Amino acid sequence: MENIFSRAQKLHRTIIIPESNDPRIKEAATTLHHRQICNVILLEEYEKYHDISFKNTLAHQLYLLRQHKNLTEEEAKKLINDPFYFGVMMVKLGYADGMVGGANSPTPRLLRPTLQILKSPTGKLVSGFFIITAPQETFIFADCAINPEPTPSLLTQIASDSVKSYQKLIGSSPRVAFLSYSTAGSSQGPLVDKIKTAATQFKQLYPDIISDGEIQVDAAISPEVAARKCPQSRLQGRANILIFPDLNSGNIGYKLAHIFGNNIAIGPLIQGLEKPVNDLSRSCTTEEIALNAAITAIQSSE
Repeated sequence: MENIFSRAQKLHRTIIIPESNDPRIKEAATTLHHRQICNVILLEEYEKYHDISFKNTLAHQLYLLRQHKNLTEEEAKKLINDPFYFGVMMVKLGYADGMVGGANSPTPRLLRPTLQILKSPTGKLVSGFFIITAPQETFIFADCAINPEPTPSLLTQIASDSVKSYQKLIGSSPRVAFLSYSTAGSSQGPLVDKIKTAATQFKQLYPDIISDGEIQVDAAISPEVAARKCPQSRLQGRANILIFPDLNSGNIGYKLAHIFGNNIAIGPLIQGLEKPVNDLSRSCTTEEIALNAAITAIQSSE
């Protein structure tokens, strides 16, 4: 955590947080300001948020971006009153380097304007991940936020992007586990085949990255279990990137790790965007908000 804060301090980035009426947000913003981790714009306290002329400027730019989707200028003016649309447009136009939101809102409220405005023009896959800080290891869990039922090729891409995020944010050697209810052929079925295909594709594309699948989560993260279930696995029970089969399992998995493991969960963080915008779990703590903002600042340095 201190490494993340230290790296963000050197970048002097500006991060928007729209939900400034939440006491957790205010406390996190105070911490970020006093420690000079990043400059924070709390929208409800930001004078331009209440400036009609500035709102009209953002609305016009939103209209230009979305007119091919039949958005009218009047509709754009209505949308820009939503702090999430306002904040994402601020990021798009360079008034801020990134945004963090969702402490009091469901994920779609943040994702809708983000994907409409900041999705990569090259059509790059957008996926979500959590950083889980456990006592002995720091993990990435993916995808826990965006893709409900990814195909094998999408799972491969999610794993590839998660490796890049791990290397950028954590810096250790990535070790990727494609999770299943089966380990090395212990069970059979179409869901197992899906994970096997994704794991094989990933190994072919990235032979130098330690990976394995299909593999059960205990064999992926416990050396003792791995020694019994899959002694030939390259992971040896030391995976630090867990690729979940679908959004159901990913979302459930991160919440179990967060609540029962009493671990810090940072995210959902979003990868594949033109500029960084990250979500907050509604159960987030002040510390997790501050870490999310610092990570957003680091992502903006790409």
